[in-house]
Amino acid sequence: MPTVCEVGKQYPEPPYPDRPLPMSQHETSPAALRRASNHRRGNPCCLCWCCCCSCSWNEDRERAWRVSRETKLETIPNCESCTKPTTEEVKGWSQSFDKLMKNPAGRNVFREFLRTEYSEENMLFWLACEELKSECNKHAIDEKARVIYEDYISILSPKEVSLDSRVREGINRKMQEPSSHTFDDAQLQIYTLMHRDSYPRFLNSAIYKALLQNVSRSSSES
Repeated sequence: MPTVCEVGKQYPEPPYPDRPLPMSQHETSPAALRRASNHRRGNPCCLCWCCCCSCSWNEDRERAWRVSRETKLETIPNCESCTKPTTEEVKGWSQSFDKLMKNPAGRNVFREFLRTEYSEENMLFWLACEELKSECNKHAIDEKARVIYEDYISILSPKEVSLDSRVREGINRKMQEPSSHTFDDAQLQIYTLMHRDSYPRFLNSAIYKALLQNVSRSSSES
């Protein structure tokens, strides 16, 4: 079997002086290199020469995405205006996701939990859809629908929510003539996602347990 040096001489590297050889110490033949490369990388996932997810280019892109995401989320108000929840209300949140989502204080607490899981955009999207549905002015509907699309539907947005292709295609068609119900299907899908995925973890989270303990203590002391 040829050595690494011999392989390099037989199959010279293309004229990229700063590009390292894609070769391990154990796989030295061109065929073995191709097999190993295909096994490790599969289809290219980025535009760098190495086509791997661990390259510095991809790491820089990931850092830039996180900075952009955090910057955009920082411009959004931290919470809705609400009164302090009662013990009964806080306990009720564990009985029904609908009760949680219908209560402004419950939405604020749940949103704080979603932020710890980097999925706050789900709540923000749901709230934006609720605001859109209450709008009657045609010009305002067009503007708000455009903002919602750019903020939560566009694949270029750091706040993009997870939707299936059927719902996305429906939104793209409806955006030609937006209405207050353009995002109804998407809102329902995100609501269901939060209910099934995030809500059970929220009930077991330190955030919810600490609040429940706090309001229970305050109630007993008063």
